[in-house]
Amino acid sequence: MVNIISAIKNTIPISQFNKGFAGKIFNEVKKTGAKVVIKNNTPECVLISPEEYIELIEEVNDARLLTVANERIEKYEPQNALSNEMLLEHFSISEEDIDNAPEVEFE
Repeated sequence: MVNIISAIKNTIPISQFNKGFAGKIFNEVKKTGAKVVIKNNTPECVLISPEEYIELIEEVNDARLLTVANERIEKYEPQNALSNEMLLEHFSISEEDIDNAPEVEFE
């Protein structure tokens, strides 16, 4: 029963936009979350706030990165790993180059 009530509260007929209620609808989305726009009794699109959209995109990106990390862990073969010294030598980087490099901030 709760799902039905939630679905009804979170759907908006497209005619509401045509009647000039877009501003009110957008305020509701900001306050209460996503709304599904219905056109001809069929879901047409979902309205979400920019903050919710950013959160969703970040979650998708995190999931993709996790998938890549897990694939790499599964394929990891310690015998093929290179030591720090081997990498520095391969790229002609000295410890002095690293010490003199500027600080970098990561998010």
